[in-house]
Amino acid sequence: MKLFDKNDILQVFKSRASTRSYDGTQKISDDDFNAILQFGQLSPSSVGSEPWQFLVLQNKDLRQKLKPVAWGMVNTLDTASHIVAILAKKNARFDTPFFDEVIARRGLTDDKKQQALAVYEKFQRDDIAILDSEHALFDWASKQTYIALGNMMTGAKMLGIDSCPIEGFDYKAVNQLLADEGLFDLNEWGVSVMVTFGFSDKEIRPKSRKSLDEIVKFVE
Repeated sequence: MKLFDKNDILQVFKSRASTRSYDGTQKISDDDFNAILQFGQLSPSSVGSEPWQFLVLQNKDLRQKLKPVAWGMVNTLDTASHIVAILAKKNARFDTPFFDEVIARRGLTDDKKQQALAVYEKFQRDDIAILDSEHALFDWASKQTYIALGNMMTGAKMLGIDSCPIEGFDYKAVNQLLADEGLFDLNEWGVSVMVTFGFSDKEIRPKSRKSLDEIVKFVE
């Protein structure tokens, strides 16, 4: 059963664009921003791990501190209605308390829990081979955050809200700055990506994209 018309959905994707200039006088309502957070919360993730946290950076002094180390949003730190730093879990191994919580959320019996953990161990140890590298583990968790990022930005556009993904920052400096503010433990979490939300004060330019013929190959 179709919930929405495909042309309406396509129009949302066509109209969403990275916004680098916001109208600082317009603010996103609490209800709408709560919905954007839920778009992230409800996103899929590998083996249902949900290895993310969302830091909503509304403090003006903190935004000023970010300016020297976050060049990708230096022009929008003052005008974006909301800024989110998406954190990824470090050391998200199958044999850690973090994964015990993943299993617990599913309400499995003890036998089923052990079966699930065995599957996750094989997946992490053999299939994607990430257990021997903290960097590889963090990279795997960070990939999941980008699913949430995409859903938050597209969902925001459905509400008439603009956005921009931000990778243009000094990762080491930003992580240290936010950790020094007491916002998270560097041993447990790291910034994967950031994103700004608000209302553009400029006309959105039409998108330029490769054609489907250039990027799609059917294997039949």
